[in-house]
This record gives sequence, structure tokens and C-alpha cells, in this order.
Amino acid sequence: MGSTSFGIPEHRFGSNGEKMPVLGFGTTVFPPVGAEATKMAILQLIKLGYRHFDTAAKYGSEQPLGEAIQEALSIGLIQSRDELFITTKLWCGDAHGDLVVPALKRSLQNLKLEYLDLFLIHWPVSCKPGTYEFPIKEENFLPMDFNSIWAAMEERQRLNLTKSIGVSNFSCKKLTDILAIANIPPAVNQVEMNPMWQQKKLREFCRANGIFLTAYSPLGANGTFWGSDRVLECEVLKEIAKAKGKTAAQVSLRWIYEQGVGVIVKSFNGERMKQNLGIFDWSLDEDELKKIDELAQSGGVTGVAYTSKCGPFRTVEDIWDGEM
Repeated sequence: MGSTSFGIPEHRFGSNGEKMPVLGFGTTVFPPVGAEATKMAILQLIKLGYRHFDTAAKYGSEQPLGEAIQEALSIGLIQSRDELFITTKLWCGDAHGDLVVPALKRSLQNLKLEYLDLFLIHWPVSCKPGTYEFPIKEENFLPMDFNSIWAAMEERQRLNLTKSIGVSNFSCKKLTDILAIANIPPAVNQVEMNPMWQQKKLREFCRANGIFLTAYSPLGANGTFWGSDRVLECEVLKEIAKAKGKTAAQVSLRWIYEQGVGVIVKSFNGERMKQNLGIFDWSLDEDELKKIDELAQSGGVTGVAYTSKCGPFRTVEDIWDGEM
């Protein structure tokens, strides 16, 4: 494993040799902070050494991210776009074989880029074409045609519109469906993961199949309408943090990293931006890892796109494998 010039380790994909910084910044914020605030935060993050930025067509942050990249180039914060790793995602309303290409082109236009580093299917389900609502209404859900969509994703990689392709919020079963028809396997599966929602089965499956798992909501999405403070207020994490002179957030992020998983952070607070970088020069000992491993698991917030039929579902498999 290599690292960026700022010391952030990089994961090398086995399928194509491309490298991804294991710490990225997620540009979705609830409630939204606005385009200008997003752009300025990204510029600050680039100054601090962040090089991996995660967005999505649904987030509304592609355009300010693109503007920040252009400004970073113009003022010399980076010398080349190639110094950055940019991820975006295919929304459910565009998750149809004939809509993948126009969706990707829109994202590239918003980002003012010629290529992506990583293009992900946002959810393992489709909805009516042109539907961009969230949460998605039950009547708008459609089964996903994995064959046509993944074929279109593969073709975009072959045409160098994206260096790598992957998925997000996919269960073991849905990954199995993709792997059965893939010529190019997914490089990444981005899912919710933190010490209170450890995704042990999914981690094992991804590791066995050469898929790099990346965690969003690593701190429990505190402050959002669907998240909670159960990670940051966990007594075990706070005790470990006190003993190490770290924060509970840093302990959570370090634990994720030590599981061989990438992590997407998001804080627009300058001090916490710095703290999130400070997880690579220390480690958790065996006893600390055991205590975290034994934490009660209380379900994830994955799948906030609930339906009236299902209610807020707890795991990917509850809905995508049980209902779809």
C-alpha cells in the first residue's frame, strides 16, 4: 500500500492497478450548506492534503466540486487534475441501461472533468426514469436490470470515461448477482459502516472477492434526520479515546481503517478536518480491538429511502434482497 504526498495511505485495485486514497471527503451535507460553502470547504480540504472527493448526481455537489477543482488548479494548490481521486454515483432514476451514458456525461459536465476515477451505482434498485425524489416513493421503485446497467458501466470504463467502476449499498446477494455477469468486477462497494454497525459478513465477502469496501457514515451520521450520536457517545470508544489522547471520532475512523476498509468523512469544521487526517500514525492494541469487536450492533441507517410498505429498513438485505 502506497500513500499520497500528504501521508494518506492508498489502496491499489487488483483489477487495474489504479490507486485510491483510503480517506476521502463526502460532499453530501444535511441540511445543505450551499454551493459556495461547499466549494470553499473543498479548497480548504485540498490545502490540508485531502485528495479523494466523493459526490453523486443526487447530492447536488458535483458542480461546486468541479468549480473547486478548477480554482485549485488556477491558484496552484494542485498542478494536475490527476492528483485528485473523484468519485460520483449513478442515481436510481438513471439506473437503466440506456440512461447510464447520458447520466455519466452530465456528471462529467457538472464536474468539468474529462474522466472520473470511480463511478458507482448508488443503490441496487432502479426507479422510474427521470425520478430524482428522495425518499423514493414506493410506486416509483423498479427492479434493477443488472445485465444492461453493468454492461453500460463496463463500456464506460473501456472508453476511459471512468478509470474504475463499482457499487454502493450492495448486499452480499446483490454482489453475487453482479459478479455472476461481470466481465469487469466492481472495484468498490461503498456502504454504511462504523463500530456500531460493523458489517462483518459483508466485509468477509468483499475481501474474499477482491472488492474494496469503503465506509460512509463512519461516525453514525450524527446531526442528520436519520442518524444518531450512538457512535460518538459510545462509552467504550470514549474510554479508548481518553487513554490514547484522541477523540472518539478518531478511534472510530482508525478502527475502520484497521479493518482494511476505506472511509468517507465529512465535516465542514476546520479543526475536525485536521483531526480526521490524524488517524494514520498510531494504532489500536489487541485489547482495544476486542472491546470494539464486542460492541452491541444496533442496525444501520442504510436505506433511508424507505417506502410506506417497508418503513425505515435497517439493512440493505432487508429491502433489496427481501423486497426487490
